[in-house]
Amino acid sequence: REAPRGEGRLVRALGLRAGGTGQHPTPLVLDATAGLGRETMLAAALGCTVIACERSPIVALLLRDGLDRAAAGGLATVAARVMLRAEDARDVLRAIAVTADTRPDIVIVDPMFPERSKAAKARREMQLLQQLLGPDDDADALLEVALQAALRRVVVKRPAHAPSVSGRAPSFAVEGRAARYDVYVTGT
Repeated sequence: REAPRGEGRLVRALGLRAGGTGQHPTPLVLDATAGLGRETMLAAALGCTVIACERSPIVALLLRDGLDRAAAGGLATVAARVMLRAEDARDVLRAIAVTADTRPDIVIVDPMFPERSKAAKARREMQLLQQLLGPDDDADALLEVALQAALRRVVVKRPAHAPSVSGRAPSFAVEGRAARYDVYVTGT
């Protein structure tokens, strides 16, 4: 099978092994900024259980529709690993981070990329999200809550040449041509 673009980088950023979930069976991943569900579905396809948080009611409805279509279209096992929460991830993380039993192993944060200054526009789906959601002004606060909640790591998607969120240096980065994953290791 041909791997979707970026899957290998996401596998490394999540600390998984290709073809399996690594030393931690079925990690619990919280996608704090699910959007239309790209990283959500990739993580679920890799065997993770995923809590997908989307605070925009409109985008959450679009994601719910996509999950329903995926389930009806032969991806029922993958879609079943996703629990959609139409809420602000900061509230969800604060609520579930009370005990180790409910804390996510990994938190994914994919803040809205800043508008591009290049002549080429972002993909159509990204343009739609930018119009619906506007600028992402609270990525710093979300990163802080995620770092407190994640048992193993926080993975932040950034444009390749953008500074890290909050200016905080990651433990390591998984580089790509257009984007990278900054990884903050919080535990084992």
